[in-house]
Amino acid sequence: MKQFFTGMAALMVMLTLASCSSTELLSSWKAENANLKQYNKVLVVGLTGNKDRSIRDNVEAAMVNSLKANNVNAITASESYGPKAFEKMSDADVVSKVKSDGYDGIVILTLLDKEKEKYYTPGRVSYTPYFTYYSRYWRSWRTMYDRVYEPGYYTNTTNYVLEANLYNVSEDRLEYSAQTRSFDPGNAATLASGFTKTVVTDMVKKGVIPGK
Repeated sequence: MKQFFTGMAALMVMLTLASCSSTELLSSWKAENANLKQYNKVLVVGLTGNKDRSIRDNVEAAMVNSLKANNVNAITASESYGPKAFEKMSDADVVSKVKSDGYDGIVILTLLDKEKEKYYTPGRVSYTPYFTYYSRYWRSWRTMYDRVYEPGYYTNTTNYVLEANLYNVSEDRLEYSAQTRSFDPGNAATLASGFTKTVVTDMVKKGVIPGK
C-alpha cells in the first residue's frame, strides 16, 4: 500500500513538472508596414552553436512549417545550404549569397541563453486511510490511517531564451524582432513548438502575418 501511494506521488510530481513547461513572450517590436506577405522567398536560419544542433534543426523546421501554414514561402537554411550553412562567411558574403539565390527575406532564430537551475522540494508526511471498520459500541464507522513519508528531492530544470529577427534583404533592414523564454521544455521539439507558436501568434497580432 505504501509503495502504491509513493508511486502515485512520484507520478503527480512528473505530471506537474510537465504541465509547468511553457514559453512566454519577453518583448517584441515591429517596423512600420512590416509584412511577410511582401516577400517572395524567405530563408529561416537557426543560430545555436554545434552543441545545440538539435535545437537549431527543430526551430528551423517548426518556423518554416508555421510560416507555410500562413501562406509564406519559407525554406530552412539547413535544407538549402546544409548543416554548416554560412560558417566562416562574412555578413556581406552571406547577404550576397542569399540575394543571388532569390531570397528577399530572412528570419534568424538565435539561442541567446540556456540557464540550468536546481530546485529542492522538502519531504513531507501524509496520512492515507487504509482500513475502515464498524464499532458496535460507539455505533459509528472508524477509519485507520497509514502514514506515508515522501522524501525530499531535487529537480533540475533548463530554461531557454531565444530570439527571432526578420530582415528585409534588399533594404538590409530589421522589420521584426521578438524574444521568448521557455521554461524547462524537456526536449528540442517541445522547445521549438512553444517558441514558434509564441512568435507566430505575436506576428499575427502585430500584422506581420495577416490573420487567416
